[in-house]
Amino acid sequence: MKILIVEDEPKVAAFIQLGLEENNYSAIIATDGEEGKKMVLNQLYDLIILDVNLPKLNGIELCKIIRDNNIKTPILMLTALGSTDDKVSGFESGADDYLVKPFEFRELLARVKALIKRSTPLNSENILRIDDLELNTESKIVKRANKKIDLTAKEFSLLEYLLKNKDRVVSRKEIADKVWDIHFDTGTNVIDVYINFLRKKIDKDFDKKIIQTQVGMGYVIRENS
Repeated sequence: MKILIVEDEPKVAAFIQLGLEENNYSAIIATDGEEGKKMVLNQLYDLIILDVNLPKLNGIELCKIIRDNNIKTPILMLTALGSTDDKVSGFESGADDYLVKPFEFRELLARVKALIKRSTPLNSENILRIDDLELNTESKIVKRANKKIDLTAKEFSLLEYLLKNKDRVVSRKEIADKVWDIHFDTGTNVIDVYINFLRKKIDKDFDKKIIQTQVGMGYVIRENS
């Protein structure tokens, strides 16, 4: 589970990050609203912990931007302001929960777990993910960094097979047998052609290249490439 912490107080941010990592979450920090905005619009997260009083772009405004971009990631808002009006403003901007500073970490952790559990769809087994790439086997929708990618039926099947076998090199023959359901013809380059089609749609506009070639062996899809 990947969590973004948008918090400009270094001690608070480090305290939250350490506690989350000790509970097996991956936690990343943005130190102002503009940095947080850039990260949210270019990366998928399971939860966003968002401070209200941020430099450059405050938490209320950032929360509205996130929701205006149809990003449904649960948001836990942190603030030193605990009045009813402040909480209402947070909820109206799109926050899912509200925690007033100072707080005990165990309370924050309980809210994090509850928000993630609530937001996890019952059919989550239909979602295949790696890094910021997401494929829904039921709706047939593919997204990278929250942007929808249009694939042909065969491109979708190829990507689905690679994702189901992520971190494992699959040979051209295996792809031909499982995706095309044909006996592999060593004289055809159809697999390589479709891999290139996928790369143009999945990797071309991103710094991270997810689809990799293992020379003489086949292809592999993996994170942190």
